[in-house]
Amino acid sequence: MSNVVKVAVTGAAGQIGYALLPRLINGEVFGPDIKVDLHLLEITPALPMLEGVVMEMNDCAFPLLNNIVVTDDAKEAFDGINWALFVGAKPRGKGMERGDLIRENGPIFVGQGQALNERAADDVRIVVIGNPANTNCLIAMNNAPDIPKERFSALTRLDQNRAYAQLAGKAGVTVNDVSNVTIWGNHSATQYPDVEHAKINGRFAFDVISDHEWLRGEFISTVQKRGAAVIQARGKSSAMSAASAVLDQVRSFLYPTEAGNWFSAAIASDGSYGIDEGLIFSFPLISQGESDFEIVQGLSISDFAQEKINATLAELRVEKETVADLL
Repeated sequence: MSNVVKVAVTGAAGQIGYALLPRLINGEVFGPDIKVDLHLLEITPALPMLEGVVMEMNDCAFPLLNNIVVTDDAKEAFDGINWALFVGAKPRGKGMERGDLIRENGPIFVGQGQALNERAADDVRIVVIGNPANTNCLIAMNNAPDIPKERFSALTRLDQNRAYAQLAGKAGVTVNDVSNVTIWGNHSATQYPDVEHAKINGRFAFDVISDHEWLRGEFISTVQKRGAAVIQARGKSSAMSAASAVLDQVRSFLYPTEAGNWFSAAIASDGSYGIDEGLIFSFPLISQGESDFEIVQGLSISDFAQEKINATLAELRVEKETVADLL
């Protein structure tokens, strides 16, 4: 890794960006000796707010903050970048159907994919956070044909972290004692948080938690609907937890996975587990470091799990069909 990494963040003036940016430049992601150039992209009306965020970052006097670019032009934002964190996306409005949201966001990610393809560094890696994340990622990927598909991912680490917290709370342990949870499929209410292979202090979760009805019912629905629950309680969507999950996902690709464990991220399917090749689908992954990763193979899939996987796969197929003309 070079001693300077260039990171683009879209929608940088928003709540997730506000929580994310300080932690990108404090050494916890890229290392204590790596300086960071931030390329911050916003829509034109939000540029004054973004300037305020930049003022605050400058006032923090971060030793590793090397340079900041503020722009409303995607090509300028993506020029020479090594990482692109696509936080920005049009939010779902009142009464808006998911299909409408997909169509509203589609052209944005067409343009950003094309800009990436033209201006990003040869080693660029992309994480899409803005919802609908899987399909936004699919659109950007298909509009950046010169960038290898394995460089693209969509955020499902937030769902994994939510699952860890629920299991830890139920078992009376800490999240450090939980491993091998898998998030399959879409970052939506159809995602399947799979604990059939999960472990708690090295023992299978189904052996530690005797309430199997909870594991197959309330646990799954709680993780699936956690975002809505946060909005109900806070009046705003998840920001702190989303930002933290983005950093976790980047680190998981950058550094080798702990032996015997895995992490989840939505990537372009290679056909594993019967998932359509090229579809952005969340799998269990192992990283060898420096973004060299592979899908965990050979996991047994119960009939219960397969039904859940099929449901989220069906949703993603519909989403892909909705934006077929943009791919």
